[in-house]
Amino acid sequence: MGCGSCGTATGGGKPGGCKSNGGCSTGGCNRMNVHDWLMNLPFSDPESNCKVIEISFKQGSRKEFFRNTTLQFFEKGDYVSVEGVGGFDVGEVSLTGELVRLQLKKKGVDEQNPEMKKILRRASERDIETFKISKGREKEILARSRAIAKQLNLQMKLSEVEIQADGKKGTFFYTADDRVDFRELIKIYAGDFKVKVEMRQIGIRQEAAKVGGIGSCGRELCCSTWLNDFKSVNTTAARYQNLSINQTKLSGQCGRLKCCLNYELDTYLDALQHFPDYADSLETVMGTAQLVKKDIFKNLMWYALPNNTKHYPLTIQRVKEIKRMNQQGQKAEELQAVEISGNKQKETETAFVELVGQISLRTLEKNDRRRRDQQRNQQRQQQEGRNGGQQKGPRQQGGQGQRPQAQGGQQNQNRPPQQGNQAGQRPQQKQRPQGGQPNRSGGGQGQKPPQNPNQQPPKP
Repeated sequence: MGCGSCGTATGGGKPGGCKSNGGCSTGGCNRMNVHDWLMNLPFSDPESNCKVIEISFKQGSRKEFFRNTTLQFFEKGDYVSVEGVGGFDVGEVSLTGELVRLQLKKKGVDEQNPEMKKILRRASERDIETFKISKGREKEILARSRAIAKQLNLQMKLSEVEIQADGKKGTFFYTADDRVDFRELIKIYAGDFKVKVEMRQIGIRQEAAKVGGIGSCGRELCCSTWLNDFKSVNTTAARYQNLSINQTKLSGQCGRLKCCLNYELDTYLDALQHFPDYADSLETVMGTAQLVKKDIFKNLMWYALPNNTKHYPLTIQRVKEIKRMNQQGQKAEELQAVEISGNKQKETETAFVELVGQISLRTLEKNDRRRRDQQRNQQRQQQEGRNGGQQKGPRQQGGQGQRPQAQGGQQNQNRPPQQGNQAGQRPQQKQRPQGGQPNRSGGGQGQKPPQNPNQQPPKP
């Protein structure tokens, strides 16, 4: 079973194999590495296959080519024992097949070079155990070597130490601005660590690749994953892409300009071919318009007039027309700027929201405001009702203003007259007596006379 992204074999007790969560370990297996799609294709002449294999060391920070003189077939991710300095070393197969020839051609290595080192065998359990013991000493040796270099007052910085699998050789990678005298340092290293010392100077970008880290894009550094050759990067690439020249934003963890500034540079250069040259200034009746910037994605050129802070976007065709008029000795009467609509759109309130829809904050604020207003109105009405009940209380406590209650199934209320009804018919509406004493025994004082003179008062 292999990794779905890189093809590294899982399980089998191989160190550095893919983990169970689907992601590759850092032992050289990387999703950014090249996958050999030509591996399973049959060839007419098997003898013409490439016998050179690319081996990676130190978690992919160093890669070298070795000749496969054995009859064994190695796959990507296998650990093999190769020739070393006075012994053997253990590395991981990173690339096989016809793609190795492309890498050899790219790096200028001769495939038939007789001095190329060879692969000895497939790494055994004893080789892997010795390899782990040697790698476990690297952190201790690195800390001790930095302390020794500081005692000797050497202007250098040790970034990494790589010990050979058999423990007979140690390679010390360092960065320095000037030449450093290692004669005394090498003697101390060889006596303390019991290894053959090799001092190798690297650049700042190579140091960042060996240390590793996370870039501003949120991914692992390109130099520590797949980028092998470093091209020069200058601020001209940032100017072509209309980026602000800010060293803190354009610099990577190595302190140099980011390598990714060159990734889209070719696309920008192709797009800039449609823009006119020597169009930094345009002669108009209102003055000389100076070029401010170029919007490559919208094919617009922004100009500013003298004594005016406003910027005018012009199309490429309009700039060419004005430039042609200036060559004829004429000045443009106006720039004819393009109207650019704002990107912000007004939010529309929707009465119905689906289950997967979203509710804006403004809608929630309006609902909360409406709920608070309703609570205030209810509290105000309750308070007014309490105040009105307190004012009507003393009037109702008197004997004369008390509302009459029905006795014997009859209510002493005046019935309003209705036209076209008989005298004994019950009216649909009832009126409450206003003012005066209610008529309990008939003919009391303050009784309201009937509105219709033809209607007789109710019987007691």
